[in-house]
Amino acid sequence: MQLKELSDYIGSELAISRFRDYCPNGVQIEGRSRVQRIATGVTASQAVLEAAAAWGADAILVHHGYFWRSEDAAITGVKKRRIAYLLEQDISLLAYHLPLDAHQVWGNNVQLATRLGLVESGRFGEQDIACLGTLAKPMNMAELSKLVAEVLRFEPLVVGGKSGNVSRIAWCSGAAQGYFEQAIALGVDVFLTGEISESNVHMARESGVTYMAAGHHATERYGVQALGAHLAERFGLEHRFFDEEVPV
Repeated sequence: MQLKELSDYIGSELAISRFRDYCPNGVQIEGRSRVQRIATGVTASQAVLEAAAAWGADAILVHHGYFWRSEDAAITGVKKRRIAYLLEQDISLLAYHLPLDAHQVWGNNVQLATRLGLVESGRFGEQDIACLGTLAKPMNMAELSKLVAEVLRFEPLVVGGKSGNVSRIAWCSGAAQGYFEQAIALGVDVFLTGEISESNVHMARESGVTYMAAGHHATERYGVQALGAHLAERFGLEHRFFDEEVPV
């Protein structure tokens, strides 16, 4: 299929125009016009680019692309090497950030819920990205931590909370530390996200709500895989996910 056709379809399905994001969503680097093999990854790191190119990818679809709002606009150093490599290989880079977190089917948060047995009952946070709900069955924090570690292949950091079983949970993939106080106000037992800040530790200890940091990368592996699989099925594309282990 044509790159523009692919980009237009994803943009429409993810409703990218409704998001106020920190980076451009869609084609960030334009490569060859026709796409048959699409690679997916969490971040467009050099390792992912090279693995995808070795496989013969025409396009790479990621959650973390380039051109973030707060970064230096100069194309030098690591950024220059990555972009030069994509241009030399004639491979397109497509990136979808907040729209991929929020999507009701392929989104990171929905995919997390599916894998961890979380039952969504509502949304909160900026542009309704974060999720509110319950565990499929009540369990204590040791059991929940073990489940998260096994499913996400990441040992979570657990802070604060009360003893006994937990049921009510809020979650948001990636770096969603800023939603913790909103989650507390919603009456949850546990807040699960990727990262943790120093202030979250004190809030967890003093509020009695458990904070679980399960890895930025680990919590965001699944949206791009789900979207890539959908594109492959719908358009007859070849798809492969390339992972790069990240310890945070």
